Amino acid sequence: MDIASFRALSTPSGQALLRETAEADVSEDGLLATASRLRERHDPALVAAALTQVRLRKRARAKFGADADRMYFTQAGLEQSTRASVAAYRAGRFADRPPGARVLELGCGIGADLIARARAGLAGDGVELDPLTAEVARANLAVFGLDGLASVRVGDATEEDPSGFDAVFADPGRRTARGRVFDPRSYEPPLDVVLAMAGQVPAACVKVAPGIPHEAVPDDAEAEWISVGGEVKEAALWLGGLAGPVGRRATLLASDTHLSGTEPQVWTMTPQGLDDPDVRAWGRYLYEPDGAVIRAHLVGEVAELVGGGLADPHIAYVTSDELRPTPFASAYEVEDVMAFSVKRLRAELRRREIGVLTVKKRGSAVDVDRLRRDLGFGGRRAGRGAKELTVVVTRVGRDPVALLTHPVAGPDQPVAGA
Repeated sequence: MDIASFRALSTPSGQALLRETAEADVSEDGLLATASRLRERHDPALVAAALTQVRLRKRARAKFGADADRMYFTQAGLEQSTRASVAAYRAGRFADRPPGARVLELGCGIGADLIARARAGLAGDGVELDPLTAEVARANLAVFGLDGLASVRVGDATEEDPSGFDAVFADPGRRTARGRVFDPRSYEPPLDVVLAMAGQVPAACVKVAPGIPHEAVPDDAEAEWISVGGEVKEAALWLGGLAGPVGRRATLLASDTHLSGTEPQVWTMTPQGLDDPDVRAWGRYLYEPDGAVIRAHLVGEVAELVGGGLADPHIAYVTSDELRPTPFASAYEVEDVMAFSVKRLRAELRRREIGVLTVKKRGSAVDVDRLRRDLGFGGRRAGRGAKELTVVVTRVGRDPVALLTHPVAGPDQPVAGA
């Protein structure tokens, strides 16, 4: 898709073609026939642009809900964009900027964060290196009537002068033609370059990969890991006037319920200055901390919440004799703990008449898919019984163990840490 074809989509005939394409079969099976039919009456380049947008919009609903049907995307822009729930949450942290403040966004992509801040009333200027992506971001601002509050220009982020702006938001590229980039020095621009620019304004936020090493976090920054519906999505470094006093935090968004017009529940955990959690024997319950909690090194805070400790000091599984449901960890009732052996485990599953098996692991080199097959649950095949079980494979010291558990919600229990 080139810029000329994309711009043509904004014309009346282009919009009519988008509506027609949205109602057509654009699945893998029907795509060729739909494309052939549309090309009989429309310019092939315009048809290709319309098909691209409709297919990307369908994929984007998971991130943007109903808004996706009005937005514009590139494939890379969609993959790298901030999901709407996270962008809205983050915009809330910018909301206390002084009246009239403007935010400079370096690497604005298709404009997800720019849109969220503008919806929160915060003006901003986005800079994007790729001309087509910048054009897409402008179109998205216009779709929501925000082009009077925010703007996008083509430019190299490293050549921008942030002086005069109240804050900077940066989203350096973390993908190359070879895949994801994990070393902050290989970001585009590199993280140290972005941090140097961010240091020129009163406040800043830099989006980084969730796997960023803690030693790469500046001493004066607050690092925040965010999960949505239990899955870690991203991390950010808050600097200057936007940094909290806690150094690091885990933020959990319950789900993308905002996509249906409902604000998602948000929980935040921060360090409490605790000693390392106790090491103890397996108790009645196993707690699996949320991934954002683990990334933020706050497993000890979860152990304190549930009155528990660790079975192994190096593995992020918390165990306790008490059921204290908390949004920061999933709880499982432990039915049995046994030395790990495929033969013994398979026999035990048969004895228990298990028909549906979930396998989880941590601190183990076991291949989960292979283990399921070895236990008789390969592919779609289930066991002979009707009962469900979750097997947790881990270790204590050097000893591999398997815990036979089932998840518990504890609806009548108070929620710890909520």
